[in-house]
This record gives sequence, structure tokens and C-alpha cells, in this order.
Amino acid sequence: MNPIELSSHKRKRNRSLAFVLLIGVLSLFADFAYEGARSVTGPFLALLGAGAVVISSVGGFGELLGYGLRLVSGPLAERTGRYWLITIVGYVIQLTSVPLLAFARTWPEAALLILLERTGRAIRNPPRDAMLSFAAKEMGYGWGFGVHEALDQCGALIGPLVVAAMLAARHSYNMAFAALAIPVLIVFALLVTSRILYPKPQDLEAEVLDIRGSGLPKVYWIYLVGAAFVAAGFADFSLMAFHLQQGVPLQPSMVPIFYAIAMAVSGICSLVFGKLFDRYGMIVLLPLTLVGAAFAPLVFLGGFWASLLGIAIWGLGMGVHESIIPAAVAHMVPPSRRPSSYGIFTGVYGIAWFLGSVVIGLLYAKNIGALVAFCVLTQLAAIPIFIWVVRRLPLKHSDAQLPPFGREN
Repeated sequence: MNPIELSSHKRKRNRSLAFVLLIGVLSLFADFAYEGARSVTGPFLALLGAGAVVISSVGGFGELLGYGLRLVSGPLAERTGRYWLITIVGYVIQLTSVPLLAFARTWPEAALLILLERTGRAIRNPPRDAMLSFAAKEMGYGWGFGVHEALDQCGALIGPLVVAAMLAARHSYNMAFAALAIPVLIVFALLVTSRILYPKPQDLEAEVLDIRGSGLPKVYWIYLVGAAFVAAGFADFSLMAFHLQQGVPLQPSMVPIFYAIAMAVSGICSLVFGKLFDRYGMIVLLPLTLVGAAFAPLVFLGGFWASLLGIAIWGLGMGVHESIIPAAVAHMVPPSRRPSSYGIFTGVYGIAWFLGSVVIGLLYAKNIGALVAFCVLTQLAAIPIFIWVVRRLPLKHSDAQLPPFGREN
């Protein structure tokens, strides 16, 4: 590489890193707002009169919307190329619903706003993840998504702590939700800035091949089945928060602190696992899936310290879901197919999470031992599938010069 090409490559790499950092800071403030609210939605719904099955079903149906609607937003972004427009619309819908929770007076009103927040997330995630993948190519997909997720989870740590402090000081959910309007306004300002500085993020990835006519590869669909098993056995935090408050029991102000710990673990693990993914490839998913399955017995059967450890392991699982999973998809499909591939992948993932959440909620009311068995066995069922996928993908980021569909179509 001659000096001119080297200089151009460095500029492009720096510009890509700046984009990942900018979107990461944006996600930090977004998570400050909506994760701060989500950390107390279970107890808040209970305060308004909802029971365990309603809380789990609202959480699960929220995840169904938050993932399932990506089956629409992903292909729409791919067909139109309007990455920014769809992303901005999604953020506006998602984040305006958060401070409006301050005005909810019944659990159906609160549930509607919770579902709107998840709907907005569904709209904005596939085009945003596609834009991140264009930038992440220059630094390694695992590291790029890991850096973004670490910043994202910083917000997910700060938000619940702020909400916990406000609940301890004011004993008012409404005031806590209203205060989250501040990070929401910051997100809107960063969205405008990002759109101006990076009008076409797809230009950040060199040699973008136009392979729209090609179908998605077999390895992608098999990987999706494994991820669906993991999602089905992954309990929503709203039910765990309900259990922590009723079964351990924790003071209301302690619940968001537990959530903040989970988010801190998720952020740290995203950086570590992202680097490991770029170096070793999909094989890192095998031990992480095995460890992640341990959250259920610790949270639902343990006391204070066991529950805290279980919540931390649950956060580890979240870090895997938000960093390694999208990084792996970027290895499997060509750039032009990423919006729809992310939409389809996370759409099916969310449907599995919803169905699993309903089952978990019903089991919670009947038999907690059966709930734990369901969570553990469902997640462990993914390991043989991931082993099959590991054998058909590049081992590390430096092997990514293989055809975009990996070793086998």
C-alpha cells in the first residue's frame, strides 16, 4: 500500500470510528431514557394493579413488537435506502413515549406506552445496525458492535441509577419518568448532528457488492434457529423485577440498582466478547451460552446474593445478544442485504422471546421449578446448533476475506 493509499485508509478508518462513537453516544442517552424507565416497569405496572401474568405478557408482547416489526422495517430500509429517515422516525416514537409514562394512571395506559416504546425500537434498529455494520468493517465487526454496545450500556447503567435515586428521594414514579425527558432531548439533537455529518453511512464500507438477487445463506437460517432457542429461554427483566420485589424481597429502590448492575456487566462484556469474536469467531458463543443459562436458577430460586449473581449473568447474556449476534450476521450476509437480514433475524428472535415470556409467566404462577427447567433446557438446546454454525463460518475477522456467505451457502 503506497503512502497515498495508506493515508486514505487511515482517514476512512478514523471516520468510521468517529461514526461508531457518535452513534454510541446517541445510544447512551437513548438507553439512559428508556432503560431507566424499563428498570421499574414491572413494579410500576404492579402498583397500578397488574398481576404477574399481565406483567410478563406485556413484557413479552413488547419484545414481540420490538423485534417482530423489524420484519417490516428492515426490508423497507433495504428497498428504499432511507436509513436515516426510518431510524429517526423510530427514535421519535420510542423516546417520546418514555416521559409520557408520568401521566399514566391505569395499567392499560402504562402498558400502551410501554408497547409504543418497543414499537419505536423495532422501527429504528435494523437500519441503525446496518449503518453500524458499514462502519464496523474497518475495525472488526465484533469490536465495532462491542464499542457501540459498551456506550449503549453506559446509558443503561446511568438511567436506572438515576431512577433509583429519584425513587429513594421522592418516592414518585411519575417524577422519575418526567425527568427522563432530558436525555430524550439530547438524543434528538444528536440524531440531527449525525444525519448532517454522515448523510450516507453506506459509503464508509469499501467495495460494497450489489448482490440483492442472492438469497440469504443456509448458515444464516440455521443460526437463526439457535438464536430463537436462546431467546425463548431468556426471561424478561420485568418479571424478574416483580419476583425480586415479591419473592426475595427487595425494596423498590433496589430493583433498578440490580438492573443497572446487569447493564454494567453487559457493557463490559460487549467489549471483551467483541474482541474475542474478532479473534476466534463464533466459537466464543458456545461457553457463553452455557454460562448464560445459569441466570434462571440463581434469580428465581436464590436469595439476595444468588439473585444478584443471576442478574449479572443475565446481563452477560444481554451483552452477547447485542454485540456478538449482530456481528455474526454481518459475516454471513453481503452489505446490501443487511437491513432485511437484521430485520428478519431479530424479528424471529423477538417472536421466540414473546412466546417464551408467556410460557415463563404462566409457569411462574404454577411452578417456579418448571420455569427454571424451561429456561435452562431451552437455552442449552441452542449449543448443538451453534456448533454446526461454528464449523461453517470464518474463524476470525482476518478470515473475512472469504465469500460473504461464509464457507457454505
